[in-house]
Amino acid sequence: MAGSRVVIRIRNTAHLTTGLALAILFVAPLVWTAWSSVSGPRATGGTSGFGDDNYQRLLGYGAGLWTYLANSAVVAVLTVAGTLFVSVLAGYALARFRFPGRNVLFLATLAIMMVPYPTILIPLYVMLGWLGLQNSLPGLAIVLIMFQLPFAMFMMRNSFESVPRELDEAALVDGAGTIRVLWSVLLPAVVPGMVTVGLFAFLASWNEFIAPLIFLSDGDKYTLPTALAAMRSGNFGAIDYGALQAGIVVSAIPCMILFILLQRHYVRGFSSGALKG
Repeated sequence: MAGSRVVIRIRNTAHLTTGLALAILFVAPLVWTAWSSVSGPRATGGTSGFGDDNYQRLLGYGAGLWTYLANSAVVAVLTVAGTLFVSVLAGYALARFRFPGRNVLFLATLAIMMVPYPTILIPLYVMLGWLGLQNSLPGLAIVLIMFQLPFAMFMMRNSFESVPRELDEAALVDGAGTIRVLWSVLLPAVVPGMVTVGLFAFLASWNEFIAPLIFLSDGDKYTLPTALAAMRSGNFGAIDYGALQAGIVVSAIPCMILFILLQRHYVRGFSSGALKG
C-alpha cells in the first residue's frame, strides 16, 4: 500500500513538473514581448523605467492602428459568420439526411485540407477578379471561409451525429419541420462544437498573413498582421522593434480574451463527442 502511494505521488509530481515546464516554455515569449513593448530607451523616450512611446508610434504607423484593427475585425467577423452558417447547414445535412453522393461530397470537402492552400491562391485571385471582389475585405473573407470549411464541416457533422436521433423524431412527431428541429432542438445541443468552429475561424482569420498580402493591394485595407509585416521590413533596413513588439501584444490580446471567455465551451467541444469519428 505504501509503495503504491509513493508511485502515485512520484507520478503526480512528474506530471505537475512537466506541465509547469511546458507552461513556462509557452508563456515566456509572451512575457518577454510584453516587457519589451513597455521598456527600453525607445519606450521611455531615452529614460529608464517604463513608458508607452512604442504604442504611441504604433498608433500613428501607416494608415493608423485603429484602421488595421477595424479591417482585421471586419474580416474575422465575416469569416466566423460565414463559416458557422455554411458548416452548420452542411453538418446538419450530412449527419441527418441520406442522399446519393453524401460520403463522396464529405470526402471531397476533407480533401481540400490535403492541398497546400498557397498553391491555389493565384486561381482564387483570378476568380475574385471575375466577381469584382479583388482588393476587398468581403472577398478576402470568402477565401478564408473556404479554407476553414473542411475542418468546420467535419466538426459540425460529428457534433450533430453525437446528438441522439430520438430528439429529432420527437420534434417531428410534434409537428416541427426540419428547420425548426435544427433551430430549436439541435443547435442548443451543438453549441460547444459551434464555439470550437467559431474560435478556430477567428484565430485563423485574425492571424492570417499570406492571403491578405496577395488579395489586398491598398495600404488602408491591410489587416493587422500585414501591417506588422510591413513595419518589420522597415525603411532602409531600420526596424522599429519596440513598436513591432507593441503590435504583437495588441494582436494577441483579442485572441487571449476570446479563448479565456470561451474555453469552457471549447473544451466541451472536443471532450463531449464533437470529434467522435
